[in-house]
Amino acid sequence: MFIQTESTPNPATLKFLPGQTVLEMGTADFPTADAATKSPLAQRIFAVSGVTGVFFGTDFVTVTKDDATEWDHMKPGVLGAIMEHYQSGDAVMVEGHAPASGHAEHSGEDGAIVGQIKELLDSRVRPAVAQDGGDITFHGFDRGVVYLHMQGACAGCPSSTLTLKMGIENLLRHYIPEVTEVRPVAV
Repeated sequence: MFIQTESTPNPATLKFLPGQTVLEMGTADFPTADAATKSPLAQRIFAVSGVTGVFFGTDFVTVTKDDATEWDHMKPGVLGAIMEHYQSGDAVMVEGHAPASGHAEHSGEDGAIVGQIKELLDSRVRPAVAQDGGDITFHGFDRGVVYLHMQGACAGCPSSTLTLKMGIENLLRHYIPEVTEVRPVAV
């Protein structure tokens, strides 16, 4: 098994591409080791010293490290954990724990606007964010303000505010005049 790695805009996060499907659909975010109980793969990765976050996409795993540990020291352990997992035959997620769909449900008078927002996020934003080893989830729309949550490599990335404000906000405002601002939310 050959696992490729790619850097991300977040220097504390690396993207690992195992060459196999990680999740059939959706994403899974494990911001702490305690959250990893739903995934044998995430548990293996968190066993590597210095790991502070794990995120799964359809064909990638992003791993975030603490500031005190260097990638040169951690990378072999993370690669070994991923390889060991796939050789074990264990499932990525424990049965009954489905990955997130990426969007909160929203109904009401703004339903049509929210539908447009979700469509643009799915078609234009999420593929670009996934290239950087992350994901973005919709959390609400209220009086012109879109609330989004950055995950994976994008969470805590130095350029995430710029991405939200200059990239995503400008895109949404261009296509949907009702959108006036984009704000991040912490989950």
